[in-house]
Amino acid sequence: MTLPRALRTGFLVVCAVDLGALLAGAGMAHTVAKPLLMPLLAAYVVVSGGPRLLCAALLCGWGGDVLLLFDQDAAFLAGMGCFAAGHVCYLVLFKRYGALRARGRLLGALYCVALVAVVAALWPGLPADMRGPVAAYSVLLTAMAYGASWLGPVAGTGGALFLLSDALIAMGVADRPRLPPADFWIMLTYVAAQYLLVRGVLGARAEPAAAYGEKCAGTQH
Repeated sequence: MTLPRALRTGFLVVCAVDLGALLAGAGMAHTVAKPLLMPLLAAYVVVSGGPRLLCAALLCGWGGDVLLLFDQDAAFLAGMGCFAAGHVCYLVLFKRYGALRARGRLLGALYCVALVAVVAALWPGLPADMRGPVAAYSVLLTAMAYGASWLGPVAGTGGALFLLSDALIAMGVADRPRLPPADFWIMLTYVAAQYLLVRGVLGARAEPAAAYGEKCAGTQH
């Protein structure tokens, strides 16, 4: 087994352990497993030759993961800040890949409608000191999800799942009903989102090289 495959397998195994712990109500196992997820995925990116910004986004996610283990408002806001920094990394990365283009207006409009609808629905239930940060974060998250869609369906699905995962968290903060067990669905959509974003970025990175090789081969003929 190659090192990239071993790290990817390790990530998937820890995902299974973490999700199983949430279903079983094993809080200690979740506390141990959750902080291992993003470092394993970042290591997979490194050994696969992925871009540094992708690693930075994942490590920002790791910071958010750790901070959200603490049930305190200050930790929640700090964790949201970490995830926001990760979204900025993703957006800069998407721009470098030429993914932020002035097209796809229908999809962009749908994301804008979803953003307004979700924030409006949650607004009355959010604590007053959370409303501004949550709204600002939601705009950044929606922009990331939209930008991811232009890397292809894999990354686009990852961006949409990230949006869903964080919407489930915000519903809990606003005391809105969620499908139980809520923590399981939050983590399932989150780890799937990060993994699909990684696969989408790595796949997009490979496509130009492949296209260049085909072009060179055609020129020789």
